[in-house]
Amino acid sequence: MKGTRIALIVIQLLVMLNAFGGGYYGLAGAKDIPMSWLDGSPFGSFFIPSLFLFVVIGGGMLVATLAHVRKSSLAPWVSLGMGATLMLWIVAQVSIIGYVSWMQPTSFIAGAAIVAFAGVLLRAARRAGAPATA
Repeated sequence: MKGTRIALIVIQLLVMLNAFGGGYYGLAGAKDIPMSWLDGSPFGSFFIPSLFLFVVIGGGMLVATLAHVRKSSLAPWVSLGMGATLMLWIVAQVSIIGYVSWMQPTSFIAGAAIVAFAGVLLRAARRAGAPATA
């Protein structure tokens, strides 16, 4: 299970870095991103989606990663929640602005991998009758 935990940490770190970078870029004005992406959306600027990306996705992945590093028994549950949150974020994003970047399916796949790895850790812990940190 150590390999699963390490893979989960690595994916979460990559998603976290991407979310912090993308969120910061959007909060700084999203230069070079067409405002037409927001046509038909409830947003007049990239501020709110960027803030969500930075705080919820980036911050949540940071919390999930720290939970694994600290070997918290809640770590797989936090990862499961963050993987599902990432997948929902991408579904909402694509439904609002459409497909605009290869990062959308890549992020969705990363979310699915996080959910799958968290599930593996949770099942292993349940079988062992031990905390889910393996």
